[in-house]
Amino acid sequence: MADDLAAANVNRSYQLAASSIAIFTFLLFFLYPKFASGQVDAFSYQATLIVMGVATFSFAFSSFYYYGASLGGRIDDVVRAQYSRRGDRLWLLGCVLLFLAPSLILFTVRLLAVASVWFALWLVYLFFVMRYFPRVQTAGKS
Repeated sequence: MADDLAAANVNRSYQLAASSIAIFTFLLFFLYPKFASGQVDAFSYQATLIVMGVATFSFAFSSFYYYGASLGGRIDDVVRAQYSRRGDRLWLLGCVLLFLAPSLILFTVRLLAVASVWFALWLVYLFFVMRYFPRVQTAGKS
């Protein structure tokens, strides 16, 4: 992976982590009072918070790995490729979970028809990712 691409991936991952934190804060600020009063589905609300937490830390860890991949001559090329692949996988996990969150939020506020459509779209995305991600992730050093 080129140094400039790895550095750009660091920035993208940090931005997605920041967006995840903003969504997490939104969930706490607006939905926690409804959770406390029993107006939203408790299980879905807690599942959404867990998904957002895992997505956020997945982006943070991917930033770390992409940063390692951007270090140029200080790290062996084989190790840099490993860091890039790990960063790719963690970034993908964060994206998959970030795209799951809207359907969970919709289930939380009991908009079941809309939540079901969002969840179906997420499943289509998941299938797409499983099919095409192996082709686009950082190649291993042979």
